[in-house]
This record gives sequence, structure tokens and C-alpha cells, in this order.
Amino acid sequence: MLRLLSAVFALLGSLIGPALAQDARRSECLAMANGPTRAAPVSFRQAAAAKDEVTITYAGHSTYYIDTPGGVRIATDYSGVYRTGRLPDVVTMNRAHSTHYTLFPDSRIAHVLHGWGDDGQPAHIAERIGDVYIRNVTTDIRRYFGEDSDGPMIKDGNSIFIFEIAGLCIGHLGHLHVKLDESQFAAIGRLDIVMVPIDGTYTMSLGGISEITKRLRASVVLPMHRFMTPLEDFMQRIGNQFEIDRRGERSLTISQETLPSTPTVIILDGV
Repeated sequence: MLRLLSAVFALLGSLIGPALAQDARRSECLAMANGPTRAAPVSFRQAAAAKDEVTITYAGHSTYYIDTPGGVRIATDYSGVYRTGRLPDVVTMNRAHSTHYTLFPDSRIAHVLHGWGDDGQPAHIAERIGDVYIRNVTTDIRRYFGEDSDGPMIKDGNSIFIFEIAGLCIGHLGHLHVKLDESQFAAIGRLDIVMVPIDGTYTMSLGGISEITKRLRASVVLPMHRFMTPLEDFMQRIGNQFEIDRRGERSLTISQETLPSTPTVIILDGV
């Protein structure tokens, strides 16, 4: 077993680099990605058996609130514009434009995580905060919007954030502008739930984001940046391997045990 684990970490090191290989030792989602399909480590099975539930609320645009069983509240792509419920304890940000970040967050927010490097280096986030482990995978971003823009690229200007909570692997793709390479897929690992921008213009083309969605094959897909693309166009591109579930409420409460058996696009109320 020790030899097998060493081989796995060596492979991760070759694919995703030394820093992320270190993260792999702390990430159960990466461990699951390198095991048999849908095989869960003991700690994941214990978490599922405890029926720990995560609540995800769509606030608008690219902001989802994630409430953990331990009481940690997270807001993604936080600008302060899209709010619901109490102030978050943790906020993640991407700097595409002002609806995805703020340089002046409420001082009562304990943890402010930038998806870009503040010192000229790529952002590297690998933090345990309460009962959630948060890490990131950087991607390049265009200075001007859209996959087909001719504008210059900002290297590592965007982050895909991954939240590991109660046996669930939850990913937020951020303001994604570029296709992912093999090293990035390896660094992301397995996702049970993924938040995907489907505008088709300001982020990636609809074809590009659909291919990434199919490749990740999460049990639950939560669309965001929903203001332009008819949902039917997105569903047609990802194919009949995904079901669709429209909800009349803004929140979803879910656990490892209650993930759908068929990959499902869940549309929460909101814009």
C-alpha cells in the first residue's frame, strides 16, 4: 500500500508540479480522483454515513453561498453586490471585472482569498478553515472578455476554487476564458459538484465550456453567468448524458449520500 501511495504521489508530482503534489497529500478529492471510479476513502464514507449536509445558495451572477455542516459560510466570486443571509466567513474572488471581486470587502470577513497573485506570482491557496479545505488551480485570463478576444493574456489571472466539505468535492470554475490542459484537469481532481459559467461570450464559448463540463462529469452541475445563454443551448451541447432539474428555490441542500446517480444540471432560482 505504501508503495502504491508513493507511486500515486510521484505521478501527481510529474503532472501538476511539486507545490500541488504537496496539496495532494492533504486533498481527499485528489486521492479519490486517482482511485477507482466513485471509490471513496474511509474518511469520506464516514462523513457520508454521518449525513453531513452542505447547503448551496445561488445569490446571482457567479456568486454562490456555501454553508458547511460546521457553520462556515463561503461566498464565491464575491463583490459584495450579490448577498443573501448572513455575512460570509470566507470569500473567494476573481478579477475579471468588478462583479467578481472587491478590493474593499467588509472588514468583518475573516478570510479573503484572491484568485490572482498579489506579488507577481500565481495564487497558491491550500487552507483548512473550520471543516472545509480550500485550494485553487490557476488559469490564464484575457485582459478583454471572451475566448475569442484578441486581447492580451494575463497569466494565472483566474482561479478555479475547489472546496472539500463533508465528503463532497465542490468546484467553482470562476471567470474561465481558456480550455484546460491535462495538468489542470489533474490538479482539479474529482468534482462532485461544479459551478459552470454558461454565458458563451464573456467567459468561454458555449462549445468550449460544454466540453469541459462533459470532461469533469460531476454529479451536479450548477450553471452561473446565466444572463445570456438559453439553458436549452447548453443542454443540447452537453448531450443526453446529463439530466435537468429545475428548482423553484434558490438553495440546494445535499450530501455525499444524496448526490444524483445520473449527472444532473440543477437550475436554482435566480438570475
